[in-house]
Amino acid sequence: MSLDGENVVIIKDNNELGRVPLHNLEGIVVFGYTGASPALMGSCAKHNISLCFMTQYGKFLSRISGEVRGNVTLRKTQYFLSEKKEENIKIARNFIIGKIYNSRWVIERAVRDHSMRVDVQKLKDVSDSLKKSIDMAFVCEDHEVLRGIEGEAAKLYFSVFNDLILQQKEHFSFNGRNKRPPLDNVNALLSFAYTLLTNNIVSALETVGLDPYVGFMHIDRPGRVSLALDLLEELRSVFADRFVISLINKKMISSDGFIKKENGAIIMDDDTKKIFLSAFQEKKQEKITHPFLEEKIEWGMVPYVQSLLLARFIRGDIEEYPPFLWK
Repeated sequence: MSLDGENVVIIKDNNELGRVPLHNLEGIVVFGYTGASPALMGSCAKHNISLCFMTQYGKFLSRISGEVRGNVTLRKTQYFLSEKKEENIKIARNFIIGKIYNSRWVIERAVRDHSMRVDVQKLKDVSDSLKKSIDMAFVCEDHEVLRGIEGEAAKLYFSVFNDLILQQKEHFSFNGRNKRPPLDNVNALLSFAYTLLTNNIVSALETVGLDPYVGFMHIDRPGRVSLALDLLEELRSVFADRFVISLINKKMISSDGFIKKENGAIIMDDDTKKIFLSAFQEKKQEKITHPFLEEKIEWGMVPYVQSLLLARFIRGDIEEYPPFLWK
């Protein structure tokens, strides 16, 4: 890839395959080991266009980012709150409440829309247990206890995830979450969706001036975008999981589009990736009413709005960080 004026140009064997104006792009995701010119990387950084490199299997490699945005006061306050336990837990707690609430909503939505095709009592029992998990998280004052509540809730949610898959069950069954590498078709789709969504969240956090590497729930580690992973928790089920289930149930993809590697890893072939990415972009353009702002926005704007609300809380503009509670 190279830069020609204000256009991204894709070149193969000295032949131009296509070009796209930079102002039409919010991000570029590169699969495989395709190169990018320094001029293009610099222009992407200047215009705040995310340029993310992944292996052909969808594993994250690196991300190009420009100069640090936002004022130093905001980030210093973020770092201070991340180290202060009594303040930290308030934010972490709301991330997890959002995650469990949305997981429960996905199950309740399946009961409402497909009551004749699912085990209603089984799903209702899990939903009731998740409601209890929300109540426990609401009063939790300890990070380790909160992680335990979150872990148990995740087990409950994934215990009925296979019930939400209504089509192509012979090729798209879910028997538990596995990753690095994903070992079945469903986990390959989930991992891919989580990676793309995380990349969107990182860009949103950087745009509002927050440090995506300093979180409140996830422990800080070198190279780990802990704050992005925090925000990912509340969006996993309502965005990524429902998107994957929809791809399967609507038969937009088939088992022929997956390849099993020698190490057992399952990956998508190029055609299936194109279908996935195209549908993912369409999903991001769908309009919703944001539950806190009560304004219509595109799904793709949700990571930015939540990042902005978090920045407002850290600055002291609002009393509490409002998690994304989808209805």
